[in-house]
Amino acid sequence: MIKAFDPSSGDGVVIRDTDLSEYNIASDALEGSIFRMLRQGQRVLFSLNAAGLATKIRFGSERDMDTPGA
Repeated sequence: MIKAFDPSSGDGVVIRDTDLSEYNIASDALEGSIFRMLRQGQRVLFSLNAAGLATKIRFGSERDMDTPGA
């Protein structure tokens, strides 16, 4: 889930819902993505790069996110 995102700088934080760990968003996290803007509370899937930054931010299906009704 997106905790915070500043579109002008690209800085932001995501929270992993399984353990509430927080990760800074990598500067290239939206490259090749349909996202141009992220909003607080938006549910997304992401990967962690070697530096421990969230990258490859993308939409997932409800089944991927294990939400009710999936």
